[in-house]
Amino acid sequence: MNKGEIVEEAAVVFERTLHAAVERTWAFLTETARLPEWNGEGAIEPREGGKVELMGGHIRGVVTGWRPRQFLAYTWNVFQPGETVSAWPVSYLEFALSTAAEGTKLKLTHRPIIKAVQPQTMMGWHSFLDMLDAALSGAAVGPRDAYMQKNAALYGVDLNNLKR
Repeated sequence: MNKGEIVEEAAVVFERTLHAAVERTWAFLTETARLPEWNGEGAIEPREGGKVELMGGHIRGVVTGWRPRQFLAYTWNVFQPGETVSAWPVSYLEFALSTAAEGTKLKLTHRPIIKAVQPQTMMGWHSFLDMLDAALSGAAVGPRDAYMQKNAALYGVDLNNLKR
């Protein structure tokens, strides 16, 4: 019998205070009508085992944690148009919410993130969280590309050479 081994896996973690109540934040994370304001067209079936389809089917997964206004988790897999099997490994996304004096403390954890796409993943989540924060505050949410341009410089990402 071969002995098992422990492997290290990288995760992307963001903690932000959002200036909206937990109930409003939860709605933006989970409601089909709110998702396009920050995460593109899609739907999250509101239950463990529910289907996740975001960004027009570019992201697909299954809900693995559903505790309203506290915790949302789902698998995350990237598909190119027409693909039925992704070339990427499955990863796991978690949103933990708690009440903060200014609104909601959000902790986003996405794991594992392969080394080749870590800066790109950081840039992407930073951009999506900027868009979420703007939507929650009632500000006009600009085009995703504008957020990506700003955050690409922050993470040293060349938007013309993204890993696909």
